[in-house]
Amino acid sequence: MNADKHGLDAEALIAAWRTNNRVTTYLIENLPGDLWSERIPGMERRTVGSIAAHIHNARCGWIKSLGARHGVAVPERVDLRTARQSQLPRALARSSEGIIALIRLGAERGGAVPPAYWQNFPTDLVHFLNYFVAHEAHHRGQLILIARQLGHRLPKEIVDGVWQWKTRSRE
Repeated sequence: MNADKHGLDAEALIAAWRTNNRVTTYLIENLPGDLWSERIPGMERRTVGSIAAHIHNARCGWIKSLGARHGVAVPERVDLRTARQSQLPRALARSSEGIIALIRLGAERGGAVPPAYWQNFPTDLVHFLNYFVAHEAHHRGQLILIARQLGHRLPKEIVDGVWQWKTRSRE
C-alpha cells in the first residue's frame, strides 16, 4: 500500500476513480444511438447527448479551477449541442486523466487538492473522489431514466452493467 501520512493510498483512489470512469463510459457507449439527440422531457433545450457531454465538461471545469495553476493540463471541453456519442469516450478518457492528475496533486500536497475560488466540497481526497463519483452516478441514473421515459428501455445487461464495478475495474 502506498499510504501517505494520513493513511490515504493515492493509487487505490486512482483505481476507484478509473472504475467509476469506466462505468460512465460503458453506459455512454451502450446508449442507443438514436437516443443521443432526443430532447429531455421538461428541459427541451437539453438532449441525452448534452447530459453525457456535461459529465466531461464538468470534469474539465473542476480540473481548470483546482489544478491549472499547479500545472495540471486542462482537457478541451466538448460542445454540448454538437458532441457526438462516438467522441465522448475519448473525451472522458482525457478528463479522467485530469482527475487522476488532481488526485496525484492532492497526494503530493498531504492529502488535499488545492482549493478553488469557489467549491462546494471539502478539499480532502476522500471527499473529492466521492463528490465526483456521486455527480456521475446522478447523471448515469438520469440517462437510464430518460431512456425509459423516451421509450428506449435499455437492455438488462446494460443497466445491470453499471453496477458491475468488479467487471468494469478489470476492463
